[in-house]
Amino acid sequence: MGELNTSIQYLSGVGPKRAELLRRELGIETLSDLIHLYPFRYIDRSGITPIAQVAPDLAHVQLQATVIKRTLYGPNSAVVSQETQPIHWGAVKRLSVIVEDASGQMEMVFFKGIRWNFQRLVPGSTFLFFGKPQAFGSRLNIVHPEVDVPQDGAMSQGALTGVYPSTEQLKTGGITGKVMCKLQSAALTLCLPEIQETLPEYILQARALVPLPYALKNIHFPKDSYALQKATYRLKFEELFFLQLSLLKQKYIRSRGERGIPMPKVGPDFHACYNALPYALTGAQQRVIKEIRADMMSGHQMNRLLQGDVGSGKTMVAVLSCLIAIGNGCQACIMAPTEVLAQQHYANIQKYLKPTSVQCALLTGSTTQKERRGIHAGLEDGSIGIIVGTHALLEDNVVFRNLGLAVIDEQHRFGVDQRAKLWAKGPLAGGHGPGGQDSSGQGRIPPHVLVMTATPIPRTLAMTLYGDLDVSVIDEMPPGRKPVQTMCIGQNRRAAMYKFMRDEIARGRQVFVVFPLIFESEKMDLQNLEQGYEEIVKAFPLPDYKVAIVHGQQTNEEKNFNMSAFAAGRAHILVSTTVIEVGVDVPNASVMVIESAQRFGLSQLHQLRGRVGRGAEKSYCILVKDVKTSKEAQQRLDLMCATEDGFEIAEQDMKMRGPGDLEGTQQSGLPISLNIASLAKDGQILTEARLYAERILDADPGLEKPQNAPLVRELRKDKYEIKDYSKIS
Repeated sequence: MGELNTSIQYLSGVGPKRAELLRRELGIETLSDLIHLYPFRYIDRSGITPIAQVAPDLAHVQLQATVIKRTLYGPNSAVVSQETQPIHWGAVKRLSVIVEDASGQMEMVFFKGIRWNFQRLVPGSTFLFFGKPQAFGSRLNIVHPEVDVPQDGAMSQGALTGVYPSTEQLKTGGITGKVMCKLQSAALTLCLPEIQETLPEYILQARALVPLPYALKNIHFPKDSYALQKATYRLKFEELFFLQLSLLKQKYIRSRGERGIPMPKVGPDFHACYNALPYALTGAQQRVIKEIRADMMSGHQMNRLLQGDVGSGKTMVAVLSCLIAIGNGCQACIMAPTEVLAQQHYANIQKYLKPTSVQCALLTGSTTQKERRGIHAGLEDGSIGIIVGTHALLEDNVVFRNLGLAVIDEQHRFGVDQRAKLWAKGPLAGGHGPGGQDSSGQGRIPPHVLVMTATPIPRTLAMTLYGDLDVSVIDEMPPGRKPVQTMCIGQNRRAAMYKFMRDEIARGRQVFVVFPLIFESEKMDLQNLEQGYEEIVKAFPLPDYKVAIVHGQQTNEEKNFNMSAFAAGRAHILVSTTVIEVGVDVPNASVMVIESAQRFGLSQLHQLRGRVGRGAEKSYCILVKDVKTSKEAQQRLDLMCATEDGFEIAEQDMKMRGPGDLEGTQQSGLPISLNIASLAKDGQILTEARLYAERILDADPGLEKPQNAPLVRELRKDKYEIKDYSKIS
């Protein structure tokens, strides 16, 4: 693999300076890196536009025209004499070249490379000029066109010319689009002879895929649009196929090799809780519990992602899953990202556990030393069946007698290393009983893991981020939940909104008001929380109205006091930042007001809206936008008003922003970087690639057959060294 791993600086036309620029700006260090930087769009250079038909709204034009006049300009547009020899190039600021074809004349303008272009563009000579036309005063011109001689110009590479990612620094350093095309051409000439096929022949034939060398050549320099289409599909399929194959191979290895605690029984506490429920579980909840039960019975470790929209009943599923573990002589823990959410889970779970004999405890940063001692003892002797908590559960001195199930709520808020600590808290492989945990968890049976998220994740992203987890979806709302009416208003409707809030409070309801900031930001002209709080207090004065405030700068005591006052109905309005985004449950709250709503992402808006509509009353979400709201932000607000389906919102969010920006995915990142495929646009190819990868692993789980040798060779590359999510979820 000599040429592929050659440093980019040794490629003709690069050198040390440009090599450093390519490394810094695009992460390109070797020839292999360069040929795997693909164009993000293509310009059709097959046609010639007559000058008379050029208009400023055209993206690009290609002219074939003859130079008739060239003029050098100095400062203040003074003409620099061309008669003096030598010309004073230091005084020249701009070169204007007038060109003509049979239909008319046009100007080409150069601010860089003036001397070279002046000497080249001699009157009477004919060239191809390519660039973006623009209006300058009453005439049109092209600034810095690409200039080629017709017979060996740009079209010799084919009609479609690739456009590559670029930056201002690259352009300043002389690496223009044209230079990038030349570098790619030189790199491909060197590298194509040693490109090894990554896919076995049987896959190429079954999927009708073109060979890799053909794909690489035609992605950069397409022979025609059909060749480009074939090359694009081949490279996208390969990228998504190997991504899924690497994830699924981990899952296959684990499902066959990773021992889990067998849980054949359900137990009396499960039945007691289930039979005492005041309402029937939805079909989706019942289906998910069956899936979880089958995993826990299998003798292999469960690693399941539970996706459910806000209010779909995930907590109930988690409690019943914990009771299955208890019915088999094990303990369970439920880990939440914040104290507020942990306390709320604890309060709800206590209600569900009333008909059972199970003891439940709460462990957070606020738990006193005396309480901790009792909890630690109860976990070690097994008298505490379910522990609800925050990161405090991960501390070394938290030792379980027999941890069988770990439920993690809002998974993306926990770091990978923190989650790994749960691995070491499972029971000893030789039998039950506590003991000092070794950091690796060796010699221990891992607990079953249920990861819950209330942030709906688009299907393609879930298959990628959690490709090695089994996914369950609660896609049905509990009966009796009424849809939340969502409306978007401008600042001029504030008086009407306050009247509406007063009417709702008069009917015994409560109101959330959420702001995006805590302190004034000079950069953002926003109503901040403190100003907003003062305005609300003025509009809703004592003694008729009580207003509570919650934000991240408060102590836990202050936060909990104010949150409790609102939850208990002692405050009519809760003014807050997004700390209330996750999990806060106040069934009596019927109005959610989101100030400066254009500042929030779609998934955040959806999470906030989910805080209301939890009781039997009709609920409302009012999105208050600022005067300056961008077109993109308005699209988000319109979508919020159009649908309550969290999965549809997540799909649209990914299309608008791309998968890397979705809330919760930045921390974990995609398992491998995608060079050409897009999770937002290539869902169909991803599904095909995953099904095909599953078929191959079903037939050859260890990829040991000779025909699969190319797959093993490719998977050994560093980029497929995906963190083993099975051991850290």
